[in-house]
Amino acid sequence: MITKTTKTGPRPKFAAYRKILEKKADEVRRSMSAQKAAQVVARLDVPSDEGDLSQQHHEEWIFLNRNTIDMKLLREIADALHRIQTGAYGTCMECEEPISPKRLDAVPWARYCVACQEAIAARIALGDYEDEYQEA
Repeated sequence: MITKTTKTGPRPKFAAYRKILEKKADEVRRSMSAQKAAQVVARLDVPSDEGDLSQQHHEEWIFLNRNTIDMKLLREIADALHRIQTGAYGTCMECEEPISPKRLDAVPWARYCVACQEAIAARIALGDYEDEYQEA
């Protein structure tokens, strides 16, 4: 069973998750910066015809979609770090049961256990549930 905290702070296992989450957040931020730099460089090239302009618009669309996905992941990571700080990390936000270490190893920002995540995904697919991170 996963306990939330000890008297001295987060459990050592959660400290490892904190490091993993912080590293992933830095990685995503660096990736976003590299994408932004590439986008700026691409704008320096003036499209010479409609095909070039179309290609540039397509690349901008891809950049915006990647940026949206990256921002969503950063919010989820920040929330997981907050849950570690408050002692709520490792507990399913739906059923309040412990999230398995195997799931946390795979998805350290997981908010739900596998069973609840699957149920929520099914409700989202049916349009019966709106996740706070779901983007239109």
